[in-house]
Amino acid sequence: MDVAVVGIGIHPFGRHEGVSGRAQGACAARAALADAGLEWTDIQFAFGGSHAAGDADSLVSELGLTGIPFINVSNGCATGGSALISADSTIRSGAYELGMVIGFDKHPRGAFDTDPAAVGLGGWYGETGLMLTTQFFAMKAQRYLHTHGISTSVLAKVAAKAYHNGSLNPHAWRRTPLTEEEILASAMLSHPLTQYMFCSPGEGGVALVLCRADRARRYTDTPIYLRSAVLRTRRFGSFEVFSPWLALERADSPSVDAARAAFELAGVAPGDVDVAQLQDTEAGAEICHMAECGLCADGEQEKLLRTGATGIGGSLPVNTDGGCIANGEPIGASGLRQVYENVLQLRGAAAGRQVPGNPTVAFSHVYGAPGVSACAVLTR
Repeated sequence: MDVAVVGIGIHPFGRHEGVSGRAQGACAARAALADAGLEWTDIQFAFGGSHAAGDADSLVSELGLTGIPFINVSNGCATGGSALISADSTIRSGAYELGMVIGFDKHPRGAFDTDPAAVGLGGWYGETGLMLTTQFFAMKAQRYLHTHGISTSVLAKVAAKAYHNGSLNPHAWRRTPLTEEEILASAMLSHPLTQYMFCSPGEGGVALVLCRADRARRYTDTPIYLRSAVLRTRRFGSFEVFSPWLALERADSPSVDAARAAFELAGVAPGDVDVAQLQDTEAGAEICHMAECGLCADGEQEKLLRTGATGIGGSLPVNTDGGCIANGEPIGASGLRQVYENVLQLRGAAAGRQVPGNPTVAFSHVYGAPGVSACAVLTR
């Protein structure tokens, strides 16, 4: 049984004083329902998640006490992707025909403040400063760029593209374009990554309505089909965030496994992708994830970036809505934001940032601590 996305809704990302994370999630849910021409009473089940803004199932207090099963999902940066996978599996099982996934968050200002004990580490790991994820991403970027002969200046190209795309997105947080020179001149946080190459914890909400594909045209004239949704965790020997040591053996990132499985399940190849949304916690992550997800060969990224191939009008548009760098990262909502953007692109409804040529295949990818990745393939 196939699954379709028939409704999408979003609350703008950024900082919204006086607006709770739950309110932002409820706003997104109502928008998704309106997009599908539905009421909350029509929804048969829901999955949702938030890292810092409360339990998603509490939204029934605002949306309606209808008695539906609403399951909370918590899986780091892959929370949204995990909620999507759960809803996809529920519909494919035949248990229900129509459901919703919701992700939202409202993080306090400053860096993520994760407890080492939550991921099985001793207090010493945080006391030495290693819980700051900026350090992990910088080390991974340094190693990857050096191994594959990619110049560090390309990092600024990734970030400049993100801010440009964000300026075209009315829901983005960072909507002011920045030049590569401005990005390179910003404060160095963890070499080679400067301040404007990183995303920031933030706020926002996204909701999607999913249904059996054979019922999709009851709710929309432009159903988008969820061909696959897959999650994988780390293997022994992979280099992951919050890892206190590195094995002598080397293994692929969970992103490699998740992407490979998602493409295989969907019956499409990476070369078929017309638009992709990749986790870009910082500029180096987008570069690494392009290859880890099979969208290019290791070391090919510099040429693709310098020739504009990853821009909106290029042969492989990446992070067309500005990604995490421009939108910020409200953990519960980020993975669903990617799917929201891909649905817009496949509908041909992305306005000033629309990928030309009538895209038909879209790919999304999230990665989070302590080494988990979720990927999805959608088609028109």
